[in-house]
Amino acid sequence: MLEWGEDDAAGFAARLQATPAVLGHDVSFPLKDGEKGYLREFLAQSAASGAHALLSVNPTIPLAEVTAAGAADFAGQFEELAKGFPGKLLIRFAPDMNSSWVPWGQQPGDYVPAYRAVAQAFASESNAVMVWQPFQARDYPFTRNRDAPAPGTPGFAALDTNSDGAWNGADAPYAPYYPGDDAVDWAGLTALHDDTGGGAAVNTLPKDGELASLLTGTARGAASVEAGQSDGGESNFYESYAVRRDKPLLLQTAAYFSPSAGGPSEADIKPGWWRQVLGEAAPGKLERIAAIVWDEKTEVGDAGNTIIDWRLTRNADVAEAAAAAAKESTLVTGPVTDTVQGLGGVPGNTLSGVPAAIVAAAVLAGALLLWFLPVRLRPAKGWMYSDKSSRDSRVDLMRGVAILFVVVNHVGMTSLFQLLTQETVGFVSGAELFVLLSGLVLGMVYGPKAQGNIGEVAQKTGRRAGKLYVTALAVVALVFLLSLVPLFNSDVLTTFTDQGTGGAGRSGAGRTYDLYSGMQGLLQFPVSGAVIPAVLLLQFGPWQFNVMGLYVIMLLVSPLILLALARGKVLWVLVATTALYIAGTVFRFRILPSQFEDSFPLMVWQVLFVLGLVGGYYRRTVVAWLSAHRWVVGVCAAITVAFALMSWANPYLANQYDVRLALTSDANYRAVYDQLFGRTYLEPGRLLNVLTLLVTAYALLTAYWKPIERAVGWLLIPLGQATLYVFIMHVVLIAVVANIPALQQGNIWLNTAAYALIVALLWAMVRTKFLFRIIPT
Repeated sequence: MLEWGEDDAAGFAARLQATPAVLGHDVSFPLKDGEKGYLREFLAQSAASGAHALLSVNPTIPLAEVTAAGAADFAGQFEELAKGFPGKLLIRFAPDMNSSWVPWGQQPGDYVPAYRAVAQAFASESNAVMVWQPFQARDYPFTRNRDAPAPGTPGFAALDTNSDGAWNGADAPYAPYYPGDDAVDWAGLTALHDDTGGGAAVNTLPKDGELASLLTGTARGAASVEAGQSDGGESNFYESYAVRRDKPLLLQTAAYFSPSAGGPSEADIKPGWWRQVLGEAAPGKLERIAAIVWDEKTEVGDAGNTIIDWRLTRNADVAEAAAAAAKESTLVTGPVTDTVQGLGGVPGNTLSGVPAAIVAAAVLAGALLLWFLPVRLRPAKGWMYSDKSSRDSRVDLMRGVAILFVVVNHVGMTSLFQLLTQETVGFVSGAELFVLLSGLVLGMVYGPKAQGNIGEVAQKTGRRAGKLYVTALAVVALVFLLSLVPLFNSDVLTTFTDQGTGGAGRSGAGRTYDLYSGMQGLLQFPVSGAVIPAVLLLQFGPWQFNVMGLYVIMLLVSPLILLALARGKVLWVLVATTALYIAGTVFRFRILPSQFEDSFPLMVWQVLFVLGLVGGYYRRTVVAWLSAHRWVVGVCAAITVAFALMSWANPYLANQYDVRLALTSDANYRAVYDQLFGRTYLEPGRLLNVLTLLVTAYALLTAYWKPIERAVGWLLIPLGQATLYVFIMHVVLIAVVANIPALQQGNIWLNTAAYALIVALLWAMVRTKFLFRIIPT
């Protein structure tokens, strides 16, 4: 299981000095249109490597909503995408279903029929193999999943396998979730070397025979010890599900290592575990092991404070040791199927060659026309922006665009709106524009006041920061309370499922994180001493809202920046913000444990806010200088158009109506994107794109203000003047949408209509000032 986008099959094969026989990838159920490009490329790499394909199918809807019709549609899309694939398609539906940390975990009453529906849908596929894969039972039942049946409910009896009225380690860890021999082709088990027990990071050496004990059930943990009972041998997974049922076994494994935890080195831990894996799969040992899948990934644990590196081949010494051990073993490596290059050819909605060149030429011609029209056409001079007031409506309109992008991308329904909002205008999302323009407005509003009364500025910005901080705490608490309401689906806010829809194609697609893990401690007595500080530091909360923490911090430090600007120290400010940005992108360490640091690292993203603040402070000077140096605007416009065309080469399409310009190969696009346009750490190309886009958009609005304002100003300007209000209220609408089943089926036309209704509702709420006295604007 590779981190696609950061890694590829060829790179892994080179490091291990062996071609993998199985490659893995995560996909969502239902399959999202934006994932099809990733899936197509994954299958192409697998086919070119001569490897079988393991697809981890992660439900993004409640298990109870997985229907036969939905499963058939899912299988049909797979069949179309996998045409010509020479290997097996190992379909692993809702893996680790007996664990507590996946949204579909510990719900056997809903899981079994959902799995069987998917298995039936793939029954006619000759190369499809259904894999049933729970998590090893050492610490079963772990910490209870919030959606697991409660005692006294009908579903609880399935978990309480010994009927003693309690659900603990004495109960069978696998049997409640088994969908039947007729629906399972292969058994699978996730068995990791990990002694943390879900707690603090700790690096440990593998014990002798540790893997065998996980597979055969002799390593039951504290839960079963406390219960003082046995599950009747059912936890011997290898014997019960591989041997007795005559099923091949897929072993997914890796060894825990955290660079910051101290203790044994990576070179001591991982090769030792790898040798155990190879040894147990050897002839005369656990011979039903038919495939070994290593998690070649990193992840963030311990509330975002710990990096966990599961990878076997990123450290050169570890990779060398792993390669040597593999060569000495009986491990079968690839290719194990016919190798096929260029699987699937060019998709129907991809333009390449002459058609792509024609579209690019048309865009360039349009850009040139927009540039020269105000000069050559006399009536066009009357279209210019002429308002001399201190409030700049051009900025409000751009803020309206930014918040609209944010709302559409956060609600996350497949619709026509994504054709405009998902990096269509370049390598820019609504988040970058939102942060940059927030700084710009702050500089415009408080810049003049800072020159004469910095105390008043500090008081007002501090008061606003406090109000937004309290609002953030209120949102965190409200969402937590909603998660406790029975039958209310709050997963869209309390968990983050990486869809991998950015241009980098991260393999995190399908990986789910519990954003409220540990906050349940508030309901215990006594309350854990770590929970309240975590709440106050905004370590919990919906991912759609976490940028608010960044905004609060930047508001608090803004008086210092404004004071420096008022004293003419603009060069110092620019040097300081640039130095922090460079340090953040190079060293990638976090200052705060707050959740926003995962998506918006403070040292990196501060540069957008500060540059916006400087631009707002000197707005009139900057605008006058650009007006006198039109060639600079022309260069910015040229860069913006070039970046937009480059972004249209993204092989990962938003939906079936999206069109890709194949101006470069998929591999080249990924390589360039990763190096220059990554979002989280604002790689240099993305930062440049944001700044040139701002200059270009401002110039465009200046020259064509009246027709643009007449067309969309009525909608975007009110939204832009109340962006914080819209940002807060969109969290409520996300929760509402998540609880309307019809909007979770991927119907692009229904979802587009729903988006139009959402935007109209937000506009009406702004125009009527609904709850303006309570919610910040």
